[in-house]
Amino acid sequence: MGETEAVEDDNVNDIQVEVLEKQTLAEGDHGTEQSARDEKTLDSDVTPSTPLTRIRLYKRRWIIVFLFSCYSLSNSFQWIQYGIINNIFMRFYNVDAFTIDWMSMIYMLTYIPFIFPVTWLLDKKGLRIIALVATALNCAGTWIKVLSVKPNLFAVTFFGQFCCSCAQVFILGMPSRIASVWFGSEEVSTACSIGVFGNQLGVAIGFLLPPILVPNVEDLDELAHHISIMFYITAGVATLLFILVVFAFQERPELPPTQAQAVARSIPPEQYSYTASILRLLRNKPFILLIISYGLNVGCFYAVGTLLNRMIIEHYPGEEVNAGRIGLTIVVAGMVGSLICGLWLDRTKTYKQTTLVVYFMSLVGMIIYAATLNLGHLWVVFITAGALGFFMTGYLPLGFEFAVELTYPECEGTSSGLLNCSAQVFGIIFTISQGKIMDTYGTLAGNIFLCVFLLIGTVMTGFIKSELRRQNANRTAEAAAARQMAGQDYGTTALITDKTQPPPHSQDLN
Repeated sequence: MGETEAVEDDNVNDIQVEVLEKQTLAEGDHGTEQSARDEKTLDSDVTPSTPLTRIRLYKRRWIIVFLFSCYSLSNSFQWIQYGIINNIFMRFYNVDAFTIDWMSMIYMLTYIPFIFPVTWLLDKKGLRIIALVATALNCAGTWIKVLSVKPNLFAVTFFGQFCCSCAQVFILGMPSRIASVWFGSEEVSTACSIGVFGNQLGVAIGFLLPPILVPNVEDLDELAHHISIMFYITAGVATLLFILVVFAFQERPELPPTQAQAVARSIPPEQYSYTASILRLLRNKPFILLIISYGLNVGCFYAVGTLLNRMIIEHYPGEEVNAGRIGLTIVVAGMVGSLICGLWLDRTKTYKQTTLVVYFMSLVGMIIYAATLNLGHLWVVFITAGALGFFMTGYLPLGFEFAVELTYPECEGTSSGLLNCSAQVFGIIFTISQGKIMDTYGTLAGNIFLCVFLLIGTVMTGFIKSELRRQNANRTAEAAAARQMAGQDYGTTALITDKTQPPPHSQDLN
């Protein structure tokens, strides 16, 4: 793509900005004194040093984020496709409930060891390579599952799910990176929300379609036929998306979309240290608080999603389809919440305030859901689950964007990766713990267990210091550009030596 590609008329005026030099950071292996100097350099005001460049918004950015959302959808659908009909897969493969729970938890477990090499690869190779690997792994996993539709082939279907879980590692941290690389400063939060939207929509479809495509029939041959239909549909979609990514997914626009992105590009790649970046992030106290609080919130969501079928079936036997619909309600409400929060952030830039309010409402929603689950009225569960989903799922893009603000100019993929790693760790802990509590004490006790940790996360969010580094960088660059423009004199007044007197030709006209 070159400069001849179509750009949006209202947004593509060439803006003369100064690309600001950032001091490159040491490897982090030269002692605490050098690390402290590095961090001080990172936090200091940037100064102009290089020639002017232009920034542009390209129409292709919408294709990129839409394509990402689609393959994220394909992958997240498979996270929950076993768990939402766990009783059916238990009977088909002759395994227990805990084993089927691992078909969801494998997504969480795989993420933890692989996120660091994947974020390193993202830093070194960029968005396109990550997208290609993600869609290739996702496609391979779906076709492996197609070959596993026999009661004695549970190991094969588990391996297919493992491949898809590896693909997820290349997906979860991408929304904030795509938003920063492709989108303007007034739309990054909205773009991030759209990226998260695809993942949430996949989970929603994962709650809805499996109970419909795979009914709870007694005959195993007929059941195998229904399962194979679901697997073939998934494989076909994943294959199409892989082909589209090969031909349509682009690394980055030729010109940066924002002043902050122009600054990020100015760092020479050979002088960037991934290890030092990780160490700086782990010394960032507000970010550490966000890592923990984000993990608590999203870990609770993972536990609720994984165990939802068991919760509903315990109180409403035979309602597998409605369990899926309740899951759909949770996620669709969360998708609406995500988009609203993204638009709100782009308009107000109130990152901490919005995050804190949404976190607190997630706690309130969880308390109400836990208190009403056993009332015997499914319509009440639909309403309370929707309220829970609106805030709990709506929190996802808030965490991503708040992290980018707190950690700029570190790589967005690195900060997002650490957030997601925390979420996976807590997701595994909460899913196993809540499952055991439910088996022993019932669903109410299990949900109260989650409420306690949401309360802890709410308190921690309140202690996060709101230092919006990316917004500050944008304002600094804009101010520098404005000062330069103010210092230039254009038009006929440039010819007037004494600007207190009218120009000679003006006097002649009189």
